[in-house]
Amino acid sequence: MKLKVNGEDRDVDVPEDVPLLWVLREELGLTGTKFGCGRALCGACTVHIDGAARRSCVLAVGDAVGHAITTIEGLGDNESLHPLQAAWIEHSVPQCGYCQPGQLMMAAALVREHPRPSDEQIDAVMSGSLCRCGTYPRIRKAIHAAADQTAKAKAPEGEGA
Repeated sequence: MKLKVNGEDRDVDVPEDVPLLWVLREELGLTGTKFGCGRALCGACTVHIDGAARRSCVLAVGDAVGHAITTIEGLGDNESLHPLQAAWIEHSVPQCGYCQPGQLMMAAALVREHPRPSDEQIDAVMSGSLCRCGTYPRIRKAIHAAADQTAKAKAPEGEGA
């Protein structure tokens, strides 16, 4: 099977019904995507499929063929952090950090769809990702900060966001 993961074509030899999560972690060595519940309830395994947030623990790898898959490793890197990653650091969001890859992937999909999300939109989308450390207020602040930064960067010169 051919997969497009983080912009690269990757070949895997696994049954089509294997969860994408395990292919990413075990076959491709992309361990940023985490196993949490295995039932699509906690959000730790969230990746993007064609830009939409999806739970990789319940998505068969065969269903991802022909689609662009983005993992936390493809969101940004040390050279060029995604605005959300920078905001996560600025607002000291991570505690234990286990849920953070999924949280970031959910937030990135939210901001892509709603460039200036309201508190209600953030809460509605992010409530599907569980954080045992309870950093939800910081997550919300970081999403607003990243959205503001992105809007300012896109504004024509001389205009504020």
